[in-house]
Amino acid sequence: MRLSYLATYPIKSCYRVEAKSAEVEPWGLAGDRRWIVVDEAAKLITQRDWPPLGRVRPRYNDFGLVLEAEGAEPLAVPYPSAETSDIKHFHMWIAATSAGDVANRWVSQVIGRPARLFHLDDPTRRVVDPEYGTPEDRVSFADGYPLLLANEASLRAVNDWLAEDGDEPVAMTRFRPNVVVSGAPAWAEDDWIGRRVVIGEVSFRVPKACERCVLTTIDPETGEKGRQPLRVLAKHRRFPSGLLFAVNLIPDMRGKIAIGDEITVV
Repeated sequence: MRLSYLATYPIKSCYRVEAKSAEVEPWGLAGDRRWIVVDEAAKLITQRDWPPLGRVRPRYNDFGLVLEAEGAEPLAVPYPSAETSDIKHFHMWIAATSAGDVANRWVSQVIGRPARLFHLDDPTRRVVDPEYGTPEDRVSFADGYPLLLANEASLRAVNDWLAEDGDEPVAMTRFRPNVVVSGAPAWAEDDWIGRRVVIGEVSFRVPKACERCVLTTIDPETGEKGRQPLRVLAKHRRFPSGLLFAVNLIPDMRGKIAIGDEITVV
């Protein structure tokens, strides 16, 4: 088995950045979900409720981010250094730093509603919910776990089911994985839960499978919302914990991973 795909999501619920290699930190891949968009009440905005967030296409530079969107001038956003304030990430309040008025206006105009952009400079400020790990575990602005791993063969199985139902195939990007494995049988990842996956020389725990939400029904390229793949997952991948596709990962160590790395399960 090999690592065939790598991506990070600099701003939670916005567009991805694909890469050939990435540094692994205790809270996930370097730069992944370290920024967040909130509303006027400092509450998280996601594509689940506001699909236009997907219009924001961030990319890294040496000083922070560059924000891009169709029809808008690119905006360089340096890492902010102001005092922190609390923002609400689902049910949890986390101290983060505002990107400033210029960035806030840019994001608001692009997504079509008042919004503010914040940066999490220190992920250790976020206390991990016991449901998602131990007190030693860390995560940035991801939902609950540092990384998501998906299996190419499992996506092919989903697309076979979609074809049987007369629907169009979906891309792996619908599921927003950080890492994708090739060379494994479909649904092999189900048997990895409770074990460890080693990518290159970096070891990860596999705590659970990932329950999928309405975000998978939004095409990340167009922003259009449909009924798939949740409908087909409901037919074939319904479990007591939800509609399952892909598995979560927790790093055991720091290191570097790259496309082509061998993947083993221990």
